[in-house]
Parts: sequence; structure tokens; C-alpha cells
Amino acid sequence: FHCCVSVSLRFSMADRREQRVCIKFCFKHGKTAAETHQMLKQAFGENSLGQTQTYNWYKRFKNGRTSTDDDRSGRPSTGTTPENVAKVRDLILQDRRLTIQDLCNTLGLSYGTCQRILSEELITSWIGAKFVPRLLQNEPKQHRLEVCRELEQQLQEDPNFLSKVVPGDESWVYGYDPQSKQQSSQWKSPSSPRPKKSSISQEQR
Repeated sequence: FHCCVSVSLRFSMADRREQRVCIKFCFKHGKTAAETHQMLKQAFGENSLGQTQTYNWYKRFKNGRTSTDDDRSGRPSTGTTPENVAKVRDLILQDRRLTIQDLCNTLGLSYGTCQRILSEELITSWIGAKFVPRLLQNEPKQHRLEVCRELEQQLQEDPNFLSKVVPGDESWVYGYDPQSKQQSSQWKSPSSPRPKKSSISQEQR
């Protein structure tokens, strides 16, 4: 009897890991969490993971997790201690694009511990950068300011100055493949502004 239970348990653990691999596969191929859950039910029947488990694992892979191993079978959890919270905060401040799995690998903490620290202790959220036409550096900003001041001065000297102006603009851009919204995602606290990313890498005028 003990042998049968042991074999059954090993098969159960292997079956769950296989389903986690399937969830990761579906996420990589653009399936939604709901579609993934339905596919698991069709493939594994009564032995499929529940909806909550499926959605939780789908969210983990979406947040950057790569491992399909169960947290309980890996490194021991040390909890959300003040020391661990400080370590996670320092790493996030150094690089806001670190994924939860990156933090796990660096600090040796479980996935669940890092996730709780980020969401409950540091109150951060994983958010994609907002795409804008371009991000001006200090020099172009200063140049535009000087041009505006010159135009204002000429307008004061000649009230009909604007009627003589013919507006025009021309931009030369380099073709390139921008990062996707997922690739440009980073951690954001409630008080910090949403990150921005230019849709143009370089420009010439």
C-alpha cells in the first residue's frame, strides 16, 4: 500500500509539473489565461489544475518567471523579513526591469516571498513604459526654448511677423525594431511617474 501511494504521489507531482510546462508554452504562444485553462481541461481532464492555480502560474510566467518548478520543492522560504525587504528594494532601485525570477536567483528567495515583498511590502506594480513620439535631451530642449524666445522677440517688434511665417517640419529617422511593451516593463511605486519610452531611436533634423 505504501509503495502504491509513493508511486501515485510521484506521478501526481510529475503531472503537475507537466501542466506548468504547458501553461508556460501557451503563454509564450499568446494564449490567454482562460484559453490555457480550457486547453488543460481538455488534455488532462479531471487531473487538470484548477482555474486559480492555472491563472496564478500564468501570471507568474507573464511577470517574467522562467522556472516551472514548484516553490515548495526548491529553495526554502525565509519569509518577508526586514532584511529581505531591504535587499529587494535595493536591487529594484538599481534596475527596475529585474523580473521576480531574477530576484529569486540573486537573493535565493522563493518566488512567492519575492512576490509578496514587491506587492505587499514595497507596494510596487509591473507596468509597461508609455510610448511617446520622441524623448528630447537637454540640448534639443534648450534649442527649442531659444527659438521660441527669438520668435517672441520678433513678434513684439513686428506684430505682423507671424503672417510672414511658413511653418514646416522634416524628420529623418533610422529604422529599427523597438522593444515591445512587455520588454520595456519595469517596477513602479504608487508615487513614481509612469516610465516613458521613445518610439524613435535616433533622429536628424
